[in-house]
Amino acid sequence: MSTTTAHTPDSDEPPDGGTPVRPAPRLIHNETTTEIPVHLLFRDDPDPVSVPLRPAVVARRQGTGEQPRLRRPVMTKPRPAAAVDPSLVERPAGVLPGVAGVAAGLGGVAGGLAATWWAGALPPLVAHALYLPAYAGAGAGFGPAQWAACAGAGALCLFGFGGLARGVTGRAWVLGLFGRYRGTVRRTGLVWINPLLVRRRVDIRLRHWRSEEMPAADGNGVALRVVVLVVWRVRDTARAVLGVEDHETYLRECVEAALARVPVEPAGTARGSVEVAADALTRLVSADAAGIGLEVFSVRPVRVEYAPEVAPAMQRRRIAALDARQRAGMLAGVVDSVEDTVTRLTMRGLVELDDYERKVLVRDLTVAFCSGRAESMP
Repeated sequence: MSTTTAHTPDSDEPPDGGTPVRPAPRLIHNETTTEIPVHLLFRDDPDPVSVPLRPAVVARRQGTGEQPRLRRPVMTKPRPAAAVDPSLVERPAGVLPGVAGVAAGLGGVAGGLAATWWAGALPPLVAHALYLPAYAGAGAGFGPAQWAACAGAGALCLFGFGGLARGVTGRAWVLGLFGRYRGTVRRTGLVWINPLLVRRRVDIRLRHWRSEEMPAADGNGVALRVVVLVVWRVRDTARAVLGVEDHETYLRECVEAALARVPVEPAGTARGSVEVAADALTRLVSADAAGIGLEVFSVRPVRVEYAPEVAPAMQRRRIAALDARQRAGMLAGVVDSVEDTVTRLTMRGLVELDDYERKVLVRDLTVAFCSGRAESMP
């Protein structure tokens, strides 16, 4: 009776004793990696085996807390810009020349005198000075018509003289009536403005503001105290006066917010760092202040100092850095001098040196040059 041996799938021997048949490569499946053939981990033959691979998947392993290798950049939402009522835009107010107001006031005075003369209450001396004839109804007194004439003349006089205003170069008036914006007056000279309108004076000249010490930080997060110079002016008077409670306070807070976002380097640390910080500050403050009608031309740091709590440590650090830089420069000069001396001696044939003698000469020259440089240093 013959016994038949069962052939297992994992056996490398064929059932008929022929050439061994390589089993199909097994694959490692993982939730976070691609399929990796086992034979690629332990290869014993140079023949490549093509195995179809599926696309790799990079993700976080479940339950391990492992972070993915690749992350997509997170799109931050743009910060909304400051805006006021879009209908609140500066527009010229309706005013008249000052001559019209003077004429109206004089007309009111003349009307009052005429009403008094009509009532017969004008003194004879005043009537004689004004070349007025004696009124036939003298002594009749003020009646309803005379009182109405006097009231009209008084109102005309008040409106005429009360609306006179003097416009100054670099100043403007923002006019309002019952809480509503009625226009802006930028004219200079004598003008007449409706006396019922509320006037708010605003400075439209080019102005500069030197701030007090404000907190800031450099690129490494070291605390600083910065004084900035802001050059600005009011471009839209309606938004600057009515769109915000106090536009000067608002500008100051915009500068403080910009200093919190822009790193400022002390003078002498990096070439051009102050200019870069000034450009970034000007751009940020201009964007924040444009919504309320302010035009910012420059925000420039004029004094940058370390905060009192870190000033001694940073001073020692800067001194150490300057000393190291000076020593490195001295060493580079010594090496160049030694190299130039040895090269001239050997190129001109003054001496013939082997390797040992060259090393000794270089050492002696280096010591001599370093000693001379050290004595010349303060």
